[in-house]
Amino acid sequence: MTSDEIRLTGMGQPPRNHREALRKLLWIGIWLVFMADPIDDLVNGGHTAWATALGWLGLVAFVGVYLALVFRHTARAMRLERLAAVLGALAAVAVVMSLTLGAPWLVLFVYVSVSCGAVLPMRYARWTIVAVTAAMVLLGVPLGRGWDLGLVVPALLGGFAMTGVRQLVRTTVELRRARATVAQLAANEERLRLARDLHDLLGHSLSLITLKSELAGRMLPEHPEKAAQQVADIEQVSRQALVDVREAVTGYRRARLGAELAGARAALAAAGIEAEVPADAPDDLPAEQEAALAWTLREAVTNAVRHSGAHRCTVGIARRQTLDGPVMELTVEDDGAGAAAGGSAVPGNGLTGLRERVEGVGGTLEAAPVRDRGFLLVARVPVGSVGSAA
Repeated sequence: MTSDEIRLTGMGQPPRNHREALRKLLWIGIWLVFMADPIDDLVNGGHTAWATALGWLGLVAFVGVYLALVFRHTARAMRLERLAAVLGALAAVAVVMSLTLGAPWLVLFVYVSVSCGAVLPMRYARWTIVAVTAAMVLLGVPLGRGWDLGLVVPALLGGFAMTGVRQLVRTTVELRRARATVAQLAANEERLRLARDLHDLLGHSLSLITLKSELAGRMLPEHPEKAAQQVADIEQVSRQALVDVREAVTGYRRARLGAELAGARAALAAAGIEAEVPADAPDDLPAEQEAALAWTLREAVTNAVRHSGAHRCTVGIARRQTLDGPVMELTVEDDGAGAAAGGSAVPGNGLTGLRERVEGVGGTLEAAPVRDRGFLLVARVPVGSVGSAA
């Protein structure tokens, strides 16, 4: 399920704008297709004028309560007592309409079943769906419909489908939280690695500098030439320590493709953009090529989030065989404004810097609008005999 669908069907999550509210309402109202039988009965059933008027009034009231109940609950969870009262009212309307207007109105029980699956806690929803279906069957026996599979199957299937959707949404949300936790743990582990590296690199060097400084201080009055040698040693140790620290920091700050993929998922989800991002990155890329692709991915996702106004962004990583040898190809495509920087077709500093970075490792970068709306960025870097990609 995509992030937009999670927002659309998320229980207890209010819509952020009118568009999401409309999509949620359409998703809930899809079940109204089963209202064909009651409407046909009112139009062609031969009822009296009063019966027809009351039938229309009851149908409108039932549909209004059904939509308000499911939409309100999926936008903001309701108390169980209020849910039970509203569901009881829906069931009562279904019983009255079926007994007074005939068998075509038994379909209202399908909506009661769907409502139970959509709003009740799981431990109550399963049994309530079965009970509503059984009540529909018992009421349908004197009306000549009884075990009509055209009603029994939609009632059971619709109710349990709603419970399945809710369970899927809950599982997806928990998975996203688990991924965020894993990413945080990875960041903490990287910080610990840097702390360990700096401790190992500087502990010995600083201890040696301290020792030689004290020794030079003692030698200075009587043996200045030996003190000068100690000072020269201190300078050498200090320079080597500085080189070691720079190497450690460079390794720590080097962009990693796996971390950027996780960051891209988080950034796109936070911006409400539906994302398709590979779960893993190739683990045997050369360091320079991996860094170039990682910086490219970061810049492309940043543009999509800040400037494009996109609703969907797709990231792909694949190994390609070209005439010049194997390459690793990174593609980032969105359906936004069609340019990388605020809708302008002129490459900005970000794309210029990316092109220089990619070309610096022997690769190529292509970026251009696609179709009437959207933007595609493709980066290729040579990888020699790199294995399979994500």
